[in-house]
Order: sequence, then C-alpha cells, then structure tokens
Amino acid sequence: MSFAWPSKSQRPTIFGILNVTPDSFSDGGNFLSTESAIAQADRMIAEGADAIDVGGESTRPGAKAVPAREELKRVLPVIRGIRSRWSDVAISIDTVKAEVASAALAEGASIVNDVSGMSLDPEMPRVCAEAGCSVVLMHSRGTVADMASYEKAVYGRDPVGEIIAELEEAVQTVQKAGIHPGRIALDPGIGFSKRTGHSLAVLVELPRLVALGYPVFIGASRKRVIAELIRYTSTAGSSGGTTLAPQTAQNDDRDMTTVGVNVVAFFAGARIFRVHSVRPNRLALDAAWALTPEESELLAT
Repeated sequence: MSFAWPSKSQRPTIFGILNVTPDSFSDGGNFLSTESAIAQADRMIAEGADAIDVGGESTRPGAKAVPAREELKRVLPVIRGIRSRWSDVAISIDTVKAEVASAALAEGASIVNDVSGMSLDPEMPRVCAEAGCSVVLMHSRGTVADMASYEKAVYGRDPVGEIIAELEEAVQTVQKAGIHPGRIALDPGIGFSKRTGHSLAVLVELPRLVALGYPVFIGASRKRVIAELIRYTSTAGSSGGTTLAPQTAQNDDRDMTTVGVNVVAFFAGARIFRVHSVRPNRLALDAAWALTPEESELLAT
C-alpha cells in the first residue's frame, strides 16, 4: 500500500515500535519469533497504531552492526506476516541499509525510517527514490555503534540550529537523488548524538524544525531523556533528593512520561509519533487534536 504523511489538520499518526532484535535497549528479545512479533503488531494495531515500524538492528550504545543477511532474516517474515493480515496498515522498515530497505519494500513496506538520515549507505536515496516510498530522515551522527552515545554530542551555542542545518543537508541530498519533497518527514533524533540538554532543547524549540515545512516525526519513547525527566520531576521540590538512576526507571513510568512529551510536541507542531505503548498515546494525542479546532477535522464530523 502507498502511504502519505498527514497534514497538520489530520489526526496524529502513530507508529508502533516492533523491534525483532535480541539487544534493543527497551524490548530486545521480546519478539524474536515471527509469531510473537506478529502478535505484538496485532495488539498495537488494535490499540490504534497507524503504522508498524519493524527494526532488525539495534542502535543502543555499543551495538554491533548486523549483517544485511541476518537483518533480512529477522524482518522479512514479520513484514510478510503483517501485510498478509493487515492490508490497510502501513509498514515501515527501520534500517540504514539499502539492501534491507529494497527487500522490505518489495514485501509490502511503504516507508523507510533511516536513523542515519541516509548517510551510512550511499545507495539508500536511490533505492527509495525508485520505489517512490515515504522516508523518515533522522538526525544522528556516527555509526550504528556510537550514534546513540554521547561520543559525537558536541555542539556550539545553538545546538538546535546545528541539528536543523544537518537535517537540511540530508534533505538536499535525498532530493537530488529523486525523492519527492512530499515523501519526506524529519525526525530530530531525540537521544541520538545528543546529551539530555540537547534533546530537551530540541523539544522546546521544535517550532524551528516545524517551520521547515516537512512533517515532524518524534521518537522519544522510553529513551534515556525520558528517564532523566522522571528523575528530575521526582526530585523537584524535594530536599531529600533521590539516587534514582535513569536506567532504573521502569517502562510503565517511561511510557506515561512519553505521553506527556508527545502531547507537548504535538502542540509544537509534530504530527507523527513512534511509540512502544500505543493506547495511552492514541488517547492522549487524539484528545490534543480535538483541542485544536482551527486545525482539526474532528469537530466537523
């Protein structure tokens, strides 16, 4: 199926995260079998996901690159299974490899979500242009092994400006390869090549990215910055403090905090959200949408 990015007047789009990896930071190993992965896709679709984002390679700090052959072995049976069950649900392939993207598109995916902004595989823009698929260009620096670390999180006085400039370079590159501007969404890369302060600055200054005119895609779900927010808010106004470390924040707490962050991002202009827990985000984002009558179609129905 084809996929078009939503306009600002349309209902927010939710991508359900489906990691078929043994080592992803939050849910690695949970959906290794094709059957369990498809069952999880079924649950997310039932909860209101508009698309399923299938990934077969972890980008957690220190992750090792996965050969294309192994990545394909992980993702293709899942994509086939979802497509055979759900003809009207979009499938996104989360990969930095043109070979994997091409095979996934042939099996029914219609979106390529490249966390490198198409910087790691020079064939990726061509593959996507020829397929006519929609693409997500995420801001990051470095390789799969270090893009989620702080190693390259070095910025000047205006980190958001640097991030936007690097995304604009990525846009120019893919457009030169033939990808239509209307097929492009931009992800500021929360937690990738950014310290917590950088990620929070991106969220606070999100209207600067929205102003470029491309749909903005937010993937903050369960990230370290979410855990840092939990730690900060749990100590606010407390003289005793806490020893809570970011990695100890439980997924339930991370999911609810993600909802809050996504609602804030929605009111700043973002319209696409990649999440682990679909239902609370679906309910909250739909409520936020209902409160924007000048943009929403909801009150007219």
